[in-house]
Amino acid sequence: MKLGIEMFATDYAMRPDALARACEERGFESVWFPEHTHIPASRRSPWPGGADLPKDYWHTHDLFVALGMAAAVTKTIKIGSGICLAMERDPITMAKEVASVDHLSDGRLLFGIGGGWNAEEMENHGTPFKKRWKILRERVEAMKAIWAQDAAEYHGEFVNFDPIWSYPKPAQKPHPPILLGSNTPQGLARVVNYCDGWLPNARAFQQFPAMLKELWELADRAGRRKETISISVLGAQGNDAMLQQCRESGAERAIFFVPSAGPDTVLPLLDQYAAFIPKVA
Repeated sequence: MKLGIEMFATDYAMRPDALARACEERGFESVWFPEHTHIPASRRSPWPGGADLPKDYWHTHDLFVALGMAAAVTKTIKIGSGICLAMERDPITMAKEVASVDHLSDGRLLFGIGGGWNAEEMENHGTPFKKRWKILRERVEAMKAIWAQDAAEYHGEFVNFDPIWSYPKPAQKPHPPILLGSNTPQGLARVVNYCDGWLPNARAFQQFPAMLKELWELADRAGRRKETISISVLGAQGNDAMLQQCRESGAERAIFFVPSAGPDTVLPLLDQYAAFIPKVA
Protein backbone atom coordinates (compact mmCIF):
# COMPACT_ATOMS: atom_id res chain seq x y z
CA MET A 1 0.00 0.00 0.00
CA LYS A 2 1.16 3.53 -0.78
CA LEU A 3 0.93 6.62 1.44
CA GLY A 4 0.11 10.19 0.48
CA ILE A 5 -0.27 13.61 2.06
CA GLU A 6 -3.12 16.10 1.64
CA MET A 7 -3.22 19.77 2.61
CA PHE A 8 -5.42 22.75 1.84
CA ALA A 9 -2.95 24.88 -0.11
CA THR A 10 -3.75 28.33 1.28
CA ASP A 11 -2.19 31.77 1.16
CA TYR A 12 -0.94 31.40 4.75
CA ALA A 13 0.29 27.78 4.63
CA MET A 14 3.43 26.06 3.42
CA ARG A 15 3.62 26.60 -0.34
CA PRO A 16 2.37 23.73 -2.51
CA ASP A 17 5.72 23.43 -4.31
CA ALA A 18 7.62 23.26 -1.01
CA LEU A 19 5.17 20.68 0.38
CA ALA A 20 5.47 18.51 -2.73
CA ARG A 21 9.29 18.55 -2.57
CA ALA A 22 9.24 17.65 1.12
CA CYS A 23 6.82 14.78 0.49
CA GLU A 24 8.88 13.42 -2.39
CA GLU A 25 12.08 13.61 -0.33
CA ARG A 26 10.46 11.52 2.41
CA GLY A 27 9.19 8.84 0.04
CA PHE A 28 5.48 9.57 -0.06
CA GLU A 29 3.77 8.28 -3.19
CA SER A 30 1.43 11.24 -3.69
CA VAL A 31 0.52 14.76 -2.58
CA TRP A 32 -3.08 16.02 -2.75
CA PHE A 33 -4.87 19.35 -2.72
CA PRO A 34 -8.60 20.05 -2.24
CA GLU A 35 -10.40 23.06 -3.67
CA HIS A 36 -13.15 25.59 -3.12
CA THR A 37 -13.38 28.56 -5.45
CA HIS A 38 -14.95 30.61 -2.64
CA ILE A 39 -17.29 30.33 0.32
CA PRO A 40 -20.50 32.39 0.22
CA ALA A 41 -20.62 34.80 3.15
CA SER A 42 -24.28 33.95 3.75
CA ARG A 43 -23.79 30.19 3.59
CA ARG A 44 -26.66 28.03 4.88
CA SER A 45 -25.28 24.60 3.92
CA PRO A 46 -23.91 22.73 6.95
CA TRP A 47 -20.32 21.59 6.78
CA PRO A 48 -20.14 17.77 7.10
CA GLY A 49 -17.03 18.07 9.27
CA GLY A 50 -18.69 19.93 12.14
CA ALA A 51 -20.22 23.20 13.26
CA ASP A 52 -17.58 25.76 12.34
CA LEU A 53 -16.12 25.84 8.85
CA PRO A 54 -12.31 26.30 8.97
CA LYS A 55 -10.99 29.36 7.17
CA ASP A 56 -8.89 27.05 4.94
CA TYR A 57 -11.97 26.64 2.76
CA TRP A 58 -12.00 30.23 1.49
CA HIS A 59 -8.23 30.78 1.41
CA THR A 60 -7.23 28.07 -1.08
CA HIS A 61 -5.09 28.75 -4.11
CA ASP A 62 -6.55 27.74 -7.46
CA LEU A 63 -6.39 23.96 -7.62
CA PHE A 64 -4.64 23.59 -10.97
CA VAL A 65 -2.12 26.33 -10.21
CA ALA A 66 -1.21 24.48 -7.01
CA LEU A 67 -1.00 21.16 -8.85
CA GLY A 68 1.17 22.68 -11.56
CA MET A 69 3.56 24.19 -9.03
CA ALA A 70 3.84 20.87 -7.21
CA ALA A 71 4.54 19.03 -10.44
CA ALA A 72 7.12 21.56 -11.65
CA VAL A 73 9.53 21.03 -8.73
CA THR A 74 9.25 17.23 -8.42
CA LYS A 75 10.13 14.22 -10.56
CA THR A 76 8.31 11.12 -9.31
CA ILE A 77 5.61 11.91 -6.77
CA LYS A 78 2.03 11.73 -8.02
CA ILE A 79 -0.03 14.92 -7.88
CA GLY A 80 -3.68 14.54 -6.85
CA SER A 81 -6.80 16.68 -6.73
CA GLY A 82 -8.60 15.67 -3.59
CA ILE A 83 -11.10 16.76 -4.63
CA CYS A 84 -11.89 18.84 -7.72
CA LEU A 85 -15.42 20.26 -7.70
CA ALA A 86 -16.00 19.46 -11.34
CA MET A 87 -19.63 20.59 -11.32
CA GLU A 88 -18.36 24.14 -10.70
CA ARG A 89 -15.97 24.21 -13.66
CA ASP A 90 -16.45 24.62 -17.39
CA PRO A 91 -15.76 21.17 -18.87
CA ILE A 92 -13.79 22.37 -21.92
CA THR A 93 -11.49 24.53 -19.78
CA MET A 94 -11.21 21.80 -17.14
CA ALA A 95 -10.30 19.19 -19.75
CA LYS A 96 -7.41 21.39 -20.86
CA GLU A 97 -6.29 22.04 -17.28
CA VAL A 98 -6.25 18.32 -16.46
CA ALA A 99 -4.50 17.42 -19.71
CA SER A 100 -1.93 20.20 -19.31
CA VAL A 101 -0.95 19.18 -15.76
CA ASP A 102 -0.77 15.52 -16.75
CA HIS A 103 1.23 16.26 -19.89
CA LEU A 104 3.70 18.59 -18.18
CA SER A 105 4.15 16.23 -15.21
CA ASP A 106 4.85 13.26 -17.51
CA GLY A 107 1.69 11.47 -16.45
CA ARG A 108 1.64 11.96 -12.68
CA LEU A 109 -1.86 13.38 -12.15
CA LEU A 110 -4.53 11.61 -10.08
CA PHE A 111 -7.85 13.30 -10.85
CA GLY A 112 -10.05 13.12 -7.77
CA ILE A 113 -13.55 14.58 -8.16
CA GLY A 114 -16.66 14.88 -6.01
CA GLY A 115 -20.18 16.18 -5.73
CA GLY A 116 -19.55 18.65 -2.92
CA TRP A 117 -21.82 19.82 -0.11
CA ASN A 118 -22.06 23.60 -0.39
CA ALA A 119 -25.26 24.39 -2.28
CA GLU A 120 -24.75 28.16 -2.26
CA GLU A 121 -21.23 27.86 -3.65
CA MET A 122 -22.43 25.71 -6.56
CA GLU A 123 -25.36 27.98 -7.28
CA ASN A 124 -22.96 30.92 -7.62
CA HIS A 125 -21.48 28.92 -10.51
CA GLY A 126 -24.90 28.26 -12.04
CA THR A 127 -25.11 24.65 -10.81
CA PRO A 128 -28.39 23.74 -9.05
CA PHE A 129 -27.55 21.60 -6.03
CA LYS A 130 -30.13 18.91 -6.81
CA LYS A 131 -28.77 18.49 -10.34
CA ARG A 132 -25.08 18.48 -9.43
CA TRP A 133 -24.58 14.75 -10.00
CA LYS A 134 -26.14 14.77 -13.46
CA ILE A 135 -24.03 17.79 -14.35
CA LEU A 136 -20.90 16.13 -12.94
CA ARG A 137 -21.43 12.99 -15.00
CA GLU A 138 -21.95 14.92 -18.23
CA ARG A 139 -18.81 16.96 -17.62
CA VAL A 140 -16.78 13.83 -16.98
CA GLU A 141 -18.15 12.20 -20.12
CA ALA A 142 -17.45 15.34 -22.16
CA MET A 143 -13.86 15.54 -20.86
CA LYS A 144 -13.26 11.89 -21.71
CA ALA A 145 -14.35 12.66 -25.27
CA ILE A 146 -12.03 15.68 -25.46
CA TRP A 147 -9.06 13.70 -24.14
CA ALA A 148 -9.61 10.76 -26.50
CA GLN A 149 -10.70 12.33 -29.78
CA ASP A 150 -9.07 14.70 -32.24
CA ALA A 151 -12.38 16.42 -33.03
CA ALA A 152 -14.50 15.81 -29.95
CA GLU A 153 -18.15 16.59 -29.56
CA TYR A 154 -20.69 16.06 -26.79
CA HIS A 155 -24.43 16.58 -26.72
CA GLY A 156 -26.10 16.30 -23.35
CA GLU A 157 -28.69 18.11 -21.27
CA PHE A 158 -26.14 20.32 -19.48
CA VAL A 159 -23.04 20.08 -21.69
CA ASN A 160 -23.38 20.60 -25.42
CA PHE A 161 -20.78 21.37 -28.06
CA ASP A 162 -20.09 20.51 -31.70
CA PRO A 163 -16.69 19.10 -32.78
CA ILE A 164 -13.73 20.92 -31.22
CA TRP A 165 -9.94 20.61 -31.32
CA SER A 166 -8.26 20.69 -27.93
CA TYR A 167 -4.65 19.86 -27.13
CA PRO A 168 -2.53 18.76 -25.35
CA LYS A 169 -3.90 15.33 -24.66
CA PRO A 170 -3.07 13.71 -21.30
CA ALA A 171 0.15 11.73 -21.04
CA GLN A 172 -1.76 8.89 -19.38
CA LYS A 173 -3.96 6.90 -21.71
CA PRO A 174 -6.84 7.12 -22.13
CA HIS A 175 -6.74 9.75 -19.37
CA PRO A 176 -5.56 10.24 -15.76
CA PRO A 177 -7.35 8.00 -13.25
CA ILE A 178 -10.69 9.53 -12.27
CA LEU A 179 -11.35 8.88 -8.59
CA LEU A 180 -14.71 9.73 -7.02
CA GLY A 181 -14.99 10.95 -3.44
CA SER A 182 -18.30 9.76 -2.00
CA ASN A 183 -19.56 7.86 1.04
CA THR A 184 -23.07 7.01 -0.18
CA PRO A 185 -24.56 3.98 -1.97
CA GLN A 186 -25.40 6.21 -4.94
CA GLY A 187 -21.79 7.33 -5.02
CA LEU A 188 -20.59 3.74 -5.20
CA ALA A 189 -22.78 3.18 -8.25
CA ARG A 190 -21.22 6.26 -9.86
CA VAL A 191 -17.74 4.90 -9.18
CA VAL A 192 -18.66 1.72 -11.03
CA ASN A 193 -20.45 3.51 -13.86
CA TYR A 194 -17.91 6.15 -14.92
CA CYS A 195 -14.86 6.33 -12.65
CA ASP A 196 -11.57 4.50 -12.16
CA GLY A 197 -11.42 4.55 -8.39
CA TRP A 198 -13.10 5.32 -5.08
CA LEU A 199 -11.96 8.00 -2.62
CA PRO A 200 -13.73 7.20 0.66
CA ASN A 201 -13.32 9.61 3.56
CA ALA A 202 -11.92 8.18 6.78
CA ARG A 203 -14.65 10.03 8.72
CA ALA A 204 -17.00 7.25 7.58
CA PHE A 205 -14.50 4.46 8.10
CA GLN A 206 -16.78 2.47 10.43
CA GLN A 207 -19.08 1.89 7.46
CA PHE A 208 -16.17 1.03 5.18
CA PRO A 209 -16.45 -2.80 5.24
CA ALA A 210 -20.16 -2.73 4.37
CA MET A 211 -19.64 -0.10 1.66
CA LEU A 212 -16.74 -2.03 0.19
CA LYS A 213 -18.90 -5.16 0.01
CA GLU A 214 -21.59 -3.17 -1.79
CA LEU A 215 -19.03 -1.67 -4.18
CA TRP A 216 -17.82 -5.10 -5.25
CA GLU A 217 -21.40 -6.35 -5.65
CA LEU A 218 -22.22 -3.38 -7.88
CA ALA A 219 -19.04 -3.94 -9.88
CA ASP A 220 -19.85 -7.63 -10.33
CA ARG A 221 -23.35 -6.84 -11.59
CA ALA A 222 -21.91 -4.29 -14.02
CA GLY A 223 -19.29 -6.72 -15.29
CA ARG A 224 -16.33 -4.75 -13.92
CA ARG A 225 -13.33 -6.51 -12.43
CA LYS A 226 -12.16 -5.45 -8.96
CA GLU A 227 -8.70 -4.63 -10.23
CA THR A 228 -10.13 -1.88 -12.47
CA ILE A 229 -11.34 0.09 -9.41
CA SER A 230 -8.69 1.51 -7.10
CA ILE A 231 -9.35 2.58 -3.50
CA SER A 232 -7.64 5.55 -1.86
CA VAL A 233 -8.64 6.47 1.71
CA LEU A 234 -8.66 10.23 2.37
CA GLY A 235 -7.97 11.54 5.86
CA ALA A 236 -6.44 8.31 7.15
CA GLN A 237 -5.28 8.38 10.76
CA GLY A 238 -1.65 7.78 11.58
CA ASN A 239 -2.05 4.56 13.52
CA ASP A 240 -1.19 0.96 12.76
CA ALA A 241 -4.75 -0.34 13.24
CA MET A 242 -6.35 1.90 10.60
CA LEU A 243 -3.54 1.39 8.13
CA GLN A 244 -3.74 -2.37 8.60
CA GLN A 245 -7.49 -2.26 7.95
CA CYS A 246 -6.92 -0.16 4.84
CA ARG A 247 -4.33 -2.61 3.62
CA GLU A 248 -6.49 -5.69 4.32
CA SER A 249 -9.40 -4.10 2.45
CA GLY A 250 -7.28 -3.85 -0.68
CA ALA A 251 -6.79 -0.08 -0.59
CA GLU A 252 -4.12 1.09 -3.01
CA ARG A 253 -3.22 4.07 -0.86
CA ALA A 254 -3.97 5.87 2.40
CA ILE A 255 -3.72 9.66 2.52
CA PHE A 256 -2.86 11.61 5.68
CA PHE A 257 -4.22 15.13 6.16
CA VAL A 258 -1.90 17.85 7.45
CA PRO A 259 -3.06 21.32 8.55
CA SER A 260 -2.67 24.48 6.51
CA ALA A 261 0.34 25.76 8.38
CA GLY A 262 3.97 26.67 7.99
CA PRO A 263 6.97 24.33 7.71
CA ASP A 264 7.59 24.34 11.47
CA THR A 265 4.23 22.59 11.95
CA VAL A 266 3.99 20.54 8.75
CA LEU A 267 7.49 19.07 8.42
CA PRO A 268 7.48 17.25 11.80
CA LEU A 269 4.13 15.71 10.83
CA LEU A 270 5.58 14.54 7.52
CA ASP A 271 8.44 12.91 9.42
CA GLN A 272 5.96 11.24 11.77
CA TYR A 273 3.81 9.88 8.92
CA ALA A 274 6.83 8.85 6.85
CA ALA A 275 7.70 6.32 9.54
CA PHE A 276 4.68 4.28 8.36
CA ILE A 277 5.96 3.97 4.78
CA PRO A 278 8.17 0.89 5.32
CA LYS A 279 5.46 -0.72 7.47
CA VAL A 280 2.87 -0.78 4.69
CA ALA A 281 5.09 -1.12 1.61
